[in-house]
Amino acid sequence: MRICIIQSCYIPWKGFFDLIGSCDEYVIFDRTQYVKRHWHNRNRIKTANGVEWLTIPVVTKGRFDQAIDEVMIEKPWAEKHWRALELAYRRAPFFEAFSPMVKAWYERAERQTRLTDVNELFTREIAGLLGLKTRIARDATYPADGAKTARLLTITQAAGADRYLSGPSARAYFDEALFAAAGITTEWMSYQGYADYPQLHGGFEHAVSVLDLLFNTGPEAARLIRRQPAD
Repeated sequence: MRICIIQSCYIPWKGFFDLIGSCDEYVIFDRTQYVKRHWHNRNRIKTANGVEWLTIPVVTKGRFDQAIDEVMIEKPWAEKHWRALELAYRRAPFFEAFSPMVKAWYERAERQTRLTDVNELFTREIAGLLGLKTRIARDATYPADGAKTARLLTITQAAGADRYLSGPSARAYFDEALFAAAGITTEWMSYQGYADYPQLHGGFEHAVSVLDLLFNTGPEAARLIRRQPAD
């Protein structure tokens, strides 16, 4: 059984879903510290004016050590984000087909008060639309023992996994030897080899929300979130 344990992000890019879809279980790792100007509450879309950020306003003043699952949303935001998406992608080939569904997600998201719940809503809905069969669970389901790598190991063992798939950025702090001593194989995700696809608004950009892929390619999105095999 392969598991990934990563923090939630807002309308993540395709690589996030490739990582999830490569595992049997994804654990939302939101009982860890929120980081400002990270992907937790924002992501990028392509517009006629270039790549732009969509950012959920959250309460951070005086809450320097808050965990992601404690972060509260500061003010209404969802309608503004939906209008930005509509303006950016209304001429995309599959916008008309998918916009009622995505708009409904935003209407539901607007009623949420915690960032983690917004992120989980979009992650589950997008994963389902892409046909991913991965089980999604919150880290609150599992013991919270240890710190950093030890905590990840505790969750992995409690989930009954024997393989741990990590994003490449974790190499800076991840203690692979700790997992090896517990008989768990560590595997590293690569984000190289994604195919380009028809995209609005100028030159191609990989590092945008998966909604860009969905509105531009429709049913092909499920294939295009996967890296292409090397020649």
